[in-house]
Amino acid sequence: MQCNSGQDSLSLARLGARVTGVDISDEAVAFAARLSAESGVAARFERSDLFDWFAKARTEGRRFERVFTSYGTICWLSDLKAWGRGVADLLEPGGRFGMVEFHPFSLVFDPQWTPRHDYFAEGPIEEPDGVGDYVADSGETLALDAYHAGVEGFRNPNPAFEFYWGVGEVVSALVEAGLTLERLVEYPYSNGWAAFANMQDLSGGRLAPPPSMPRIPLMYGLSATRPG
Repeated sequence: MQCNSGQDSLSLARLGARVTGVDISDEAVAFAARLSAESGVAARFERSDLFDWFAKARTEGRRFERVFTSYGTICWLSDLKAWGRGVADLLEPGGRFGMVEFHPFSLVFDPQWTPRHDYFAEGPIEEPDGVGDYVADSGETLALDAYHAGVEGFRNPNPAFEFYWGVGEVVSALVEAGLTLERLVEYPYSNGWAAFANMQDLSGGRLAPPPSMPRIPLMYGLSATRPG
């Protein structure tokens, strides 16, 4: 779900899964399909608003053994309870949902580690500067081998609106939809996201707060199952 340009989807496909990725962006889905074709790793990609796709999949009776979402996805969703129901409806009995996401506590801070944002914010939150080039901002951290700078100094002319969802809200949305929570893990680092000043590189693409700061959760992951 919200597969973006398809790299995680194709990573799962390389492990043997038959994968369907869905995302709202025409550009992202086109890139994912092209990457699949050029790499020879087969996967199916569908362009749709996620809530519309839930409704269509429900009507068609589509079910999956695994459902997965990762990194910067739920901040774009306006209705977390509808999301939880959509996840539950997609799973076969005994199927598992897996998720890894940036920790909402880290979003309390601005890029200089100053507490600035409300953890319990409600409703859409406007980002007047729009979505930045977070891949470029992370620099060589995300590069597997050669690093290409790409477009430097990118500024998005379009504002963006995000939603802050606490960990409790995420878990509750899934449990209320009938899923059973198996595991919830918090991590003191982020994968490939250099969102704050002076982050220390722990290798392997993992970034942590500077040594002068106490450790805080920057990511979390969970798994939940649909009872068989």
